[in-house]
Amino acid sequence: MDKLIKIVVTLFVVIAAASVAYVVYITPSVPAVTPSAAASASDNIVYYFYGQGCPHCANISPFMENITKKYPDVDIRKLEVWYNQTNQQVYAQVNAEAGISTPPGVPEIVIGKTVLVGDKDIPTKLEGYLQAIEKKK
Repeated sequence: MDKLIKIVVTLFVVIAAASVAYVVYITPSVPAVTPSAAASASDNIVYYFYGQGCPHCANISPFMENITKKYPDVDIRKLEVWYNQTNQQVYAQVNAEAGISTPPGVPEIVIGKTVLVGDKDIPTKLEGYLQAIEKKK
């Protein structure tokens, strides 16, 4: 029994060390945006919140890259919120300004008080909002 406990503890330590190493050394650093400068639920700013390692975010990543290229004049702010504490503050603040007390998760788009969530909702609805923003300019 003691041998089994030693094996389990050793595995736990190895997994914990690997997790820390992944976060510190492998996870790409994502630039932070200061909450005071970035968080304003403006109808002309598109906040794209995502999580590094999120499978749903990975599903829409190519779509978001194409959208960014297709609408270069629209202010699309891409903010990673799983590992970046500053971006987590922006995430909470922008959602609060949109009237959402508990952010729904990622991927999420916030445009003013409009919120799109998920890898199904965002690709089907986002472009219409971006076209409306371009028309205002």
